[in-house]
Amino acid sequence: MPDLSNALERLLGLHDHICPRQVLGVRMGMTAAALLGLDLPQQDKRLFTFVETDGCFADGVMVATGCSLGHRTMRLIDHGKVAATFVDTQTDRAVRIAPHPLARVRAEELMPDVKSHWQAQLAAYHIMPSDELFQAHEVTLTLSLAAIISRPGVRVNCVRCGEEILNQREIMVEGQPCCHSCANESYWSDAGALSTVCQQEQEASHPI
Repeated sequence: MPDLSNALERLLGLHDHICPRQVLGVRMGMTAAALLGLDLPQQDKRLFTFVETDGCFADGVMVATGCSLGHRTMRLIDHGKVAATFVDTQTDRAVRIAPHPLARVRAEELMPDVKSHWQAQLAAYHIMPSDELFQAHEVTLTLSLAAIISRPGVRVNCVRCGEEILNQREIMVEGQPCCHSCANESYWSDAGALSTVCQQEQEASHPI
C-alpha cells in the first residue's frame, strides 16, 4: 500500500506546497490499490489510470500509483472533475473514484477549530475514512483500452506531410496512412513556417 506521507513528500519535488487536491489524488490512488488488490506504486504497467482533470490532482494520482503519461499508463479525459478511473489491465476490472459530495462538509465538521475552509480540507483529507471521503463504483469502459495502449514499436509515416506517427494513431484515407492533422482532425492551423534552430545554425556556419 502506498504511504501517504512518503507520497506527499515526493509531491513536494513537483510543487512548492501541498494542497487538498493533491491529498485527494494520493488518497484516491491508495483507495484504488485496496479495491483492486494491487501493490502500488507499481513497478510494471498493470494499472492504467484515466484522470478527469489535469493539474496537481493528477500529480497526486501519479505518485501514489506510479501511472504516468511518460509510461503510457495514464490518460487525461478532461471532464473538469477531480475523479479517476483505475483499470487492472490483467483482469479488466475498472473502478471509478470521485470525492463524496459531502466530503467538504465532513472535512469542516471534522476540523471545527480551523477557520479556513482550505486548511480544514487539507487537514481532514489526510485522516478521513475512505468511504466518507470518496464514492467508488465498478465501471465498464466504453472505449478500447487495447487501442489506447496499442503495440510498442509500431510506426508509420504520414503520406502527406511525411511526419512519423506512433502507436497506431494514423487515420487511413483512401487506403493510405495519414496523421490527424492531414486528415483534417487537427487542433492547430498552420500560420507559416519558422526557421528552426538547426537551420539557423547551418546558415550561420555557411554564410552566403
